[in-house]
Amino acid sequence: MSISPRVLLSIDYEPVFALFRHYDHIRDKALRRDMDGGFTSRAIDSILDQLGDAKASIYLVGEIAEWYPEVPQKIVDAGHELGLHCQFHRPLVNVNQLADDLRDSESWRKPYNVRGYRAPMVGISEDAYPLLESFGFTYSSSIYAPAGTMLKKGNLWEIPVSTWRTRDAHEDLVAPRDFSFKLLLGGEFPYGSSFSIGFLARRILTILEEELKRGHSPVIIMHPYELVKPASSSRLTRDLIRNPHLIPFLWDKSPFLRDLLKSFPTSSLKTYLDETLSNSMTGIASPLRGSQ
Repeated sequence: MSISPRVLLSIDYEPVFALFRHYDHIRDKALRRDMDGGFTSRAIDSILDQLGDAKASIYLVGEIAEWYPEVPQKIVDAGHELGLHCQFHRPLVNVNQLADDLRDSESWRKPYNVRGYRAPMVGISEDAYPLLESFGFTYSSSIYAPAGTMLKKGNLWEIPVSTWRTRDAHEDLVAPRDFSFKLLLGGEFPYGSSFSIGFLARRILTILEEELKRGHSPVIIMHPYELVKPASSSRLTRDLIRNPHLIPFLWDKSPFLRDLLKSFPTSSLKTYLDETLSNSMTGIASPLRGSQ
């Protein structure tokens, strides 16, 4: 029996201020917790209620586990996959900075046996793959590519966030693979991005239906501040005035999640990977499309 297609639902669980790059330089842990204002602790119960019996991969920013140790425990107790987004949210394409970040997250990751990784801003370097493998990860979801793509990097798999191609393409897909304006002009639309969901929620639900009918299991990203409204503040207002292009990330996407869960089966990326590799080993049809 072939593997059952489903939506691979993921949540990059991060504080609201992680949206804004001008906070990347702040390293004071107490100050960063104060900036969160308890939001990531308050939001988790509502998000788990919204998910209900559906399962997802929740990639946690590790400083949240230090601020509120109950958050990762609640995720695991609810039956979801707990993954790593990063320990401290900022671009981590530099492999030395990534190594430091992985070491800083070990104390809370190891008890939960975390095996999945999502790079901040969905950006990763070639050198990151062997590093992630050496730290015990089995897969990454840190590039954009068409649904149905799974790329092997050493002994680590890359499961991309999904894009939709509006025209046929014969590109040999590789990882890493930065999503660029050139790809967009070439007819590749990153519908797995929560930014895209903010503008085209109904169309993306239609794309998901079409992908599942084709036997694909698309990967999509959401964030806690899209599912639970953060408290208004003068700081957030100033940040959005300075960065109006980020406003769609704060639009309420809980109706989209509700419609998605009502219409389609979901699972975590880890469950899907385990099933896919098991089927591949037994000679049963699987969605593996290549390795680079």
